[in-house]
Amino acid sequence: MFEVYRLGTVPYRKAWDMQKERVRRIDEGDASNQLLLLEHPHTITLGRGSHAEHLLLSSEEYARRGIDVVEIDRGGDVTYHGPGQLVGYPLFHLGERGNDAHCYLRDLEESLIIALRAFGIEGERKPPYTGVWVGDEKVAAIGVKFNRGRRRRGYITSHGFALNVCSDLSYFDLIVPCGIREYGVTSMERLGKKVSMDEVMDRVVEGISRVFGWEAVEGVHSS
Repeated sequence: MFEVYRLGTVPYRKAWDMQKERVRRIDEGDASNQLLLLEHPHTITLGRGSHAEHLLLSSEEYARRGIDVVEIDRGGDVTYHGPGQLVGYPLFHLGERGNDAHCYLRDLEESLIIALRAFGIEGERKPPYTGVWVGDEKVAAIGVKFNRGRRRRGYITSHGFALNVCSDLSYFDLIVPCGIREYGVTSMERLGKKVSMDEVMDRVVEGISRVFGWEAVEGVHSS
């Protein structure tokens, strides 16, 4: 089982703090596996594998444009979050599924591929890159952290995926997305599918439930 929390728009740093607290509670056995679904205001995040040259503007210019720039503890390079993008943070105890980090990434991709197929979009993998692609354009980015449990054996995941539903793709021109210069990004809307965020969330939850073999239960957000 995993609990689903639909949180609306949440500032990036607040959502990051929320993840850390909930990972701690999962480790202590006080919380179930859960999936946070939300949107962020305009934010650029730099993972542990980021390179400064993949930021194409100065910090002052990003601030002038109202874009928060945050260095974080997930894997991967630089990416963009903003309105119209569905961000999902699965906080899952992988000890229940063999503690296989590689398999977890492929399962996230498969969950999103299934969700996109419900809207008539054929997403696919593009080795060696992580994420979901339509042709040579990425529609969903994935960047995660595997937190070692202190009380429970095995990893507890945090961070997750960002699916471009109706994002303003011009913001990706301000960075080198995921450090990949030769390929572009796209969105469901650009692919001709104008759908509501609620519809996309429903299909993503169904995809994750199907791939991971867990029942999804709607959680009640109290903070």
